[in-house]
Amino acid sequence: MLAFLVYPMASVVYYSLQHYNVSKPWDNAFAGLDNFRTLLFDDPLFWQSLAFSAKWVVTEVALQLVFGLALALIVNETFIGRAVSRALVFSPWAVSGVLTTGIWVLLYNPTTGVSRYLADLGLMNYGAAPLANPDTVFWAAVLAELWRGVPFFAILLLADLQTVSRDLYEAASVDGASRLRRFLHITLPHLKDAIILSTLLRAVWEFNNVDLLYTLTGGGPAHQTTTLPLYVATTAAQSHNFGYGSALTTAAFLILTFFSIAYLRLSKFGAR
Repeated sequence: MLAFLVYPMASVVYYSLQHYNVSKPWDNAFAGLDNFRTLLFDDPLFWQSLAFSAKWVVTEVALQLVFGLALALIVNETFIGRAVSRALVFSPWAVSGVLTTGIWVLLYNPTTGVSRYLADLGLMNYGAAPLANPDTVFWAAVLAELWRGVPFFAILLLADLQTVSRDLYEAASVDGASRLRRFLHITLPHLKDAIILSTLLRAVWEFNNVDLLYTLTGGGPAHQTTTLPLYVATTAAQSHNFGYGSALTTAAFLILTFFSIAYLRLSKFGAR
């Protein structure tokens, strides 16, 4: 715990209080709160990346939850080929972020990808590049991440669905409850804690998403798909400004900590 959690966190906090740029060692010195003043008052990209991170997290988590719950309900039913269907539903979760990006880069290729065939049908213009168009890049990235993220919810919610007593559904059916009423009054209350926990975990992971967006869009065009962690990565790894990158990381950590505590309290996780 000390080696892999406490020390790295303490190091980030320490460097956030320093002017530390390996490409400009002559400027390295104690900064105090200068880095934090810069990100709060003199860095519009910090606020832009934070706003996009919030938009990205809300959109992704909401859509992944809806589609994941729908898939979990479907593969929880008894039908021929259910095992194969479950394997197909869960398979995208086994693919790494970089490989997922490779798949979707090929699909979005304006010459050989799906857009060419849509253009043949008159639904798009020839040469359209969804990842280069500011009007379509967000939803193109959302669709790629949905393909990878939906199985996460499907796996967790299916596991919880299988613990629901069938006697409850049978008793509700005898009382004349419709399928919708059984879902609202039996299934959803039973899934409450699983939904709260899965959405919290996924929100943190989506907030920290770097691999897919970095390899899919690079944060572009014009920083329109730059999340705060992606901004941290480019600041530290490319610009070698580890002091300011550490300040951005510390800010992200505080934001996630506050959000997680508030979300668990407001959702009454574990309460019955």
